[in-house]
Amino acid sequence: MVNSIKKIITTQELDVSCWVKTRNSLSSKSTFLLWAGSLYAFVPNEKKKHLFKIVGMSVSRCLPNEDNSWDFTSRELTYYLDPDTEQIIHQWQNPWTGETLPVVHVANNPVQGLFKGNFPAKVNGNNTTFVFDLFTNYPNPLAGDSRFIEYSPEPNYQAGELFKLTVPTAELLDPKVLEVSQVILSWDRIGPWLPWMKMGNKPGQLIYSTQGLKLNSFSDLPEWLQEEINNHIPLYKDAPTKILESENITSWKYFKEHFSDYLAGARFPLPIAQ
Repeated sequence: MVNSIKKIITTQELDVSCWVKTRNSLSSKSTFLLWAGSLYAFVPNEKKKHLFKIVGMSVSRCLPNEDNSWDFTSRELTYYLDPDTEQIIHQWQNPWTGETLPVVHVANNPVQGLFKGNFPAKVNGNNTTFVFDLFTNYPNPLAGDSRFIEYSPEPNYQAGELFKLTVPTAELLDPKVLEVSQVILSWDRIGPWLPWMKMGNKPGQLIYSTQGLKLNSFSDLPEWLQEEINNHIPLYKDAPTKILESENITSWKYFKEHFSDYLAGARFPLPIAQ
């Protein structure tokens, strides 16, 4: 069975440029990814609970280096929506504790990295898929601080993220194409309770299930998301033009940085100018 699949789907090592023009563009232009799906609670001995619909976006840029590597810089958002009305929510009633809490939507700026070397891809005739199964385990930035015992007491942050990006093989391998225009994204995640949910050490995990695509421009985002960005966080209309001299931001770091705003019941993401 495995050998017969290998005859149909082959793994090839592709130059970093193939990945860059999939995720972004060889022209170093600013590009957008959009994803949407659902967030579920998975608690031992309980039925799954559909907590939110989610919609997110990333605006990114790749910058070439002389050694054939590429600097990657981006900003990303994810909004939590009511699972029935699909409207943005800014207050959430925790179904386990009954407490009403501010919703801290994801606003990570920056998210940066370095692309270099070859990237393995699954080639299946007309389609090629980049597969990344990422598992993270590092010290929880909220651990050891008495303020966060009720929010995120675990000593380590541990999660798994599963990415698949599928593109047309002909477009990917054409040296004249600077940016693959058709990208189908799948992103699934298994992770801990979000700090703003104030779940303490209750057993359970969050399951994210989404799919998405690459867009041509900011104007292709959903209209409500364009309005949200234009009115509150216009910085997210464009990617940085160079690598920013600051650490990558995660939801846990953002929560720690803006904990006083959370306690004051602020509306997230917090406003940020362009």
